Amino acid sequence: MTTVRYAPSPTGRLHLGNARPALINWLFARARSGTYILRFDDTDTARSTEEFARGIAADLSWLGIAPDLEVRQSDRTALYDHARDRLIAAGRLYPAFETEEELEIKRGRARLLGRPPIYDRAALALTEAQKAKYEAEGRKPHWRFRLDGKPVHFDDLIKGPQTVNTASMSDPVLIRADGSYLYTLPSVVDDIDLGITHVIRGEDHVSNTGTQIEIFEALGGAVPFFAHHNLLTGAEGEGLSKRIGSLSLQELREADYEPMAVAIMAVLTGTSLPVEPYADLAALGQALDLGSISHGPARFDPAELDSLNARILHQMPYEMAKPRLAAIGRASEPLWLALRGNLKRFSDIAELATLIDGPVTPVVAAEDAEFLALARDLLPPEPWDETTWGAWTALVKQKSGRKGKELFMPLRLALTGRHDGPELRSLLPLLGRKASMARLS
Repeated sequence: MTTVRYAPSPTGRLHLGNARPALINWLFARARSGTYILRFDDTDTARSTEEFARGIAADLSWLGIAPDLEVRQSDRTALYDHARDRLIAAGRLYPAFETEEELEIKRGRARLLGRPPIYDRAALALTEAQKAKYEAEGRKPHWRFRLDGKPVHFDDLIKGPQTVNTASMSDPVLIRADGSYLYTLPSVVDDIDLGITHVIRGEDHVSNTGTQIEIFEALGGAVPFFAHHNLLTGAEGEGLSKRIGSLSLQELREADYEPMAVAIMAVLTGTSLPVEPYADLAALGQALDLGSISHGPARFDPAELDSLNARILHQMPYEMAKPRLAAIGRASEPLWLALRGNLKRFSDIAELATLIDGPVTPVVAAEDAEFLALARDLLPPEPWDETTWGAWTALVKQKSGRKGKELFMPLRLALTGRHDGPELRSLLPLLGRKASMARLS
């Protein structure tokens, strides 16, 4: 059974870059009838809030993601404590008493000597008496994981074969001096406990993978498959940050973008697949393959989102739009089919609908008054359909001698008050003869 997880920290609202792994995991799981777990990494009690957690859940729901299971790391401390004790007993987790100032001095000395600033494992040489002395002085240790110091190989499902040499890394701190856990240990413990089979995340985590695989093995857990995708950036290559609200999902929702347009942009930007409309997430999931994700940058273009959003609306069937139209009192299939081709956002429908029932101020140039009077007199009797416009304008052309723009633009301006807008062959039957005659007068 395929089981994936999306693990945001509730320290801010989600942005488009966060939506990328959330959606890729969702599509991967759904395409395989798997399980999707939402795991809130809320061990950072200083910055994690319930308000942000609720906001993240709302953002995911708007995108169409409904987790099969939701867990919070703040509820699972006993699991991490048990894993901590096992690693201490196995000699893989050891106390270190250096202060941050002392560590910085060591790093500076290593740089001066032309050496990499790797922790020297001095804490492993401490005697019990020395540890007791530090503790008597009021020092509390942080706890480091003793790496094997050998190359760790794994086959990345996106990037291909990878090697991380833990010999060139400092033993990572897994537990702070105050006893709180950093990201790494709870993440691995949860992945083991929840049976995560695939870890799909941003490429900024590749360097963490060697350490995490060693912890999986030290705890006797099954090592999952890893897949590291390229990161979504701004148009100029700048990173996105949820703390500064970069392209936040909340703002995109409030700007009336379609969630499907946002999902497609978040997933397909930086892949070999064309950015084009899909009917729903299931269709997008069937198209997406991890192998289609590029190794190069994934730069988001806001203009491309605008274009895609419009294309989705232009293709949207009436049955899908009907509930939203009903909410604003516009549940009419002919109206939707006539107007959807001119929408940039769904909310534009309210303004465009005024072309039918007003108020509309006809635009009539003095030199067109006589022409419009002729056109008015040539209006055919009802009932009207989409053939009425063609038949009527052919007759007006014959009687007036006008053609092309000189024929059509004065009619459009008089009937709609605009230079552009919906096709008049669809709009005219909705206007009806009475309104058309009034606007042509």
